[in-house]
Amino acid sequence: MNKNWRVLIFGGLLWLSSLTAWAQTDSLLQQADRLLSYKAYGRAIEAYSELLNEHDTKLTNTQRFAIQSGLASAYQQVGDTQKAERFFRQAAENSAEENPQQILEFAQTLVKNGKLQEGQRQYERYLQVKAKQPERAMPTGPVAGARKEAVRYRLEYLALNSQGEEFSPAFYQDGLVYVAGKKGGATIETTGGGGGSGYLDLFYAPNRNNLKIGSIINADGSVGKAPDTHTHTQYTVGQDNYSRPTANDSRTVPNFYEGINISEGLGYEERSIDPVKQFSKTLNTKYHEGPATFSRDGSRIIFTRNNYNNGRASKSTTGVNKLKLYTATQQNGSWMNIEELPFNSDEYSVGHPTLSRDEQFLYFASDMPGGFGGTDLYVSRYQNGRWSRPINLGETINTRGNELFPFVDDAGTIYFSSDGRKGLGALDIFFANLTNGVTAQTVEHLDAPINSNQDDFGFITDASRQGGYFSSNRRDGNDDIYRFVRESSLFGCRDLTIRLYDTNSEQPLDSVTVLIKSRGEGRPDRTLVSDANGFMRICLEGNNAFTFQASRDGYINSTVGFTTTSLTDDQPSRLEIGLIKPTVVMDTIVTENTNPGPLTQSRISGVVMSARDRKPIDGVTVRLRNECNRSLREYVTGPDGRYTFNVVEGCDYTLVASKPAFGTNTNRIKRLPKKTKPKEVSADLRMLSIGDVVTIDNIYYDLDRFSLRNDAARELDKVVATMRKYPSLIIEIRSHTDSRGDAERNKTLSLQRAKAVANYLVSKGISRRRMSTLGMGESQLVNNCTDGVICTDAEHQRNRRTEFRVVEIK
Repeated sequence: MNKNWRVLIFGGLLWLSSLTAWAQTDSLLQQADRLLSYKAYGRAIEAYSELLNEHDTKLTNTQRFAIQSGLASAYQQVGDTQKAERFFRQAAENSAEENPQQILEFAQTLVKNGKLQEGQRQYERYLQVKAKQPERAMPTGPVAGARKEAVRYRLEYLALNSQGEEFSPAFYQDGLVYVAGKKGGATIETTGGGGGSGYLDLFYAPNRNNLKIGSIINADGSVGKAPDTHTHTQYTVGQDNYSRPTANDSRTVPNFYEGINISEGLGYEERSIDPVKQFSKTLNTKYHEGPATFSRDGSRIIFTRNNYNNGRASKSTTGVNKLKLYTATQQNGSWMNIEELPFNSDEYSVGHPTLSRDEQFLYFASDMPGGFGGTDLYVSRYQNGRWSRPINLGETINTRGNELFPFVDDAGTIYFSSDGRKGLGALDIFFANLTNGVTAQTVEHLDAPINSNQDDFGFITDASRQGGYFSSNRRDGNDDIYRFVRESSLFGCRDLTIRLYDTNSEQPLDSVTVLIKSRGEGRPDRTLVSDANGFMRICLEGNNAFTFQASRDGYINSTVGFTTTSLTDDQPSRLEIGLIKPTVVMDTIVTENTNPGPLTQSRISGVVMSARDRKPIDGVTVRLRNECNRSLREYVTGPDGRYTFNVVEGCDYTLVASKPAFGTNTNRIKRLPKKTKPKEVSADLRMLSIGDVVTIDNIYYDLDRFSLRNDAARELDKVVATMRKYPSLIIEIRSHTDSRGDAERNKTLSLQRAKAVANYLVSKGISRRRMSTLGMGESQLVNNCTDGVICTDAEHQRNRRTEFRVVEIK
């Protein structure tokens, strides 16, 4: 059913016969603008194109800008977004000032063409321009389709569709009730034979899950074949094309077949028949019937019909047979007690009803006086056994155009079609969340392929939009019913809770830093830190893959992957990441006893010295903890820096040396075997202080390269061990180059080398907050290989080094 037929139901046909007179008095540009304002997009494109092709040399920049803007808008409205984009770009080149509305439309067009990043930039530009021009009225709703990743749907073209019209489905029991008919005359007063042979009638498919599929339109736009559901069909007498029903056909005599009989009506067990049938001879007349809505138990219907009841039709004062809403109840399989709703009128049309879940609100479309446009959406409340005076849903929902075919799901979301908003076609499907059943804050646009460049309307679905049905004339100009199945997340992001824990103790870990990387260009990395209970939360974009790299001092980094692809349930997800502690490298060696006297008990001894100059340190507190019984002993070094402890074989020990202004040194002493001769373990301890510079041996780089060589890992692992032994240490990683090449280039190169070292340490579980990077360039050479001095490659290699300096000890 084309749009003219639908709008005719509300008497809203637009007639453009006066264009010839306009052309005589107005300029061609004014005529093109008027054609655009009256939504005659094809003729507007012709008029604008004629101006560009035949009058181009005579146009001013202002005129050219107006023509290109008009063409862009017209092409956008007819769905040719590629041409719309081209003219939006041309208009931008000739624009003397920034027009926020045009920038917004340009952003929408870019999104529809798949240029999401550029579309987002244009939308941000629109917001900036809009903020500078607060006096202008701007659209308050979101950009149609501006979601970075569109929701993906699979469409199924139903086999019940014919060469006639099928549209506006409604849920009823396990099936669908919808409107169907053949194209007739040009007025809504079309009459025909009695008994349901009128222009539009209500039809019924009893089991919607068993509906046959004609073809499938995949989410990527490709068309697939329908699944093979062919089964042998057994037709029952009275249900085929060759015989009429008789009284003997019914197992519920004397209830003759009336359409829909709760007691099953015609037929026998285990039959497979054509699922489509007329809904009711009582409701279907020679006038239009439908769309309709039902109570949850299916016992009450509210439906649309021309002004006709009890065999009598009425017209308005202008001679038009308007639409009204009627209600009926089902009794013994028949629809009885057909009554008008109290807000009907002979002077305007009321139709397209839908009931809220609690059946307290009735939403419908009407062209009654006092609205915002051609047809508006209204709501009536059921109070004290009666429907209240209708309330207009307001300018957030209604526009200067036509709002039609409302549907409210169980979550209180209203879906409707409108030709007064920016979309992909003439009638597009929009939705809004209702507060208290009446108020809407924002209106959003459904993604393609549900919306198309043709008319899309009559949308019904469940509360989560997992699937449903709608009508469209996109296939061949006739209205058809499609089923849709959602194949991706409904929202722009998916809630994810991440728990960080110690894999050995299963205890939660706080202060874990997680670096989140997402696949694709233009998606920046994000960093989160776990809370006191080891949790963090994030909302991830749909249809993408992510990596989570968790790091914490004293633990080895853990990397976990996660994908939102194919997740359609929209429920929060949970991810657990476990971290393990590394094996601590020990600076202990076992030596033979050099004392002339025999050892009577094993002991640990050594010298605490400065890491900078290897000199003994006085006043260092050395503590030894027995890991068998957790006993603790303490020793304070003298001028010689020596300490000694007796130990028991068969127990591990932890050795900790500390002194203010020095980094605390921690070592693990492995147990000595039992039943062995007493041994002396020598454990010399080196302590770092602020300002110490430690050269990392053998960390060299290839000429003009900053990536780490394979031989660097062994040396950097020693730095990792040092950082773990000194958990309060904060360092500055300094990298140097040789003198060859440009000095500024060398400074940049050295910084890149320092960052490569820092990245390696982070990958081993060292917090990035404990290190900074500095590129020294060629400023601190260790030899005389300066500019102009001939040196060997080995001499230049000595200058390409990395070192770290202790900058803070907490």
